[in-house]
Amino acid sequence: MTTLPPGSSSSLCALFSYELHDGAIDSAAIGRIHRGDIDDWISAVARAGWFTSTDIRTLEQRWRADPRALLDTLLAGADEVTAKRCRGIWADYDAVADDQLEADA
Repeated sequence: MTTLPPGSSSSLCALFSYELHDGAIDSAAIGRIHRGDIDDWISAVARAGWFTSTDIRTLEQRWRADPRALLDTLLAGADEVTAKRCRGIWADYDAVADDQLEADA
């Protein structure tokens, strides 16, 4: 997989800063990311006009393969308390997914 150009992390932080309005990411948004429902974030990157089509495909591949990477991108500019709270919500979604796997087995 190709890497993004230098400065991309800063651009993504700026692009998604609205997600951290008032110091939090919506729990439902974290759930969507956890399920791999990332189309809105890919669309936002594409609409911004800051990235090449190759960059956008790279991000999409990375985030589809590892949705947690999108959460980490969103939290890159967050304060420590917000990041910890959001990672705790992610862990809760992990636990629910694990419970469902056990129930299905």
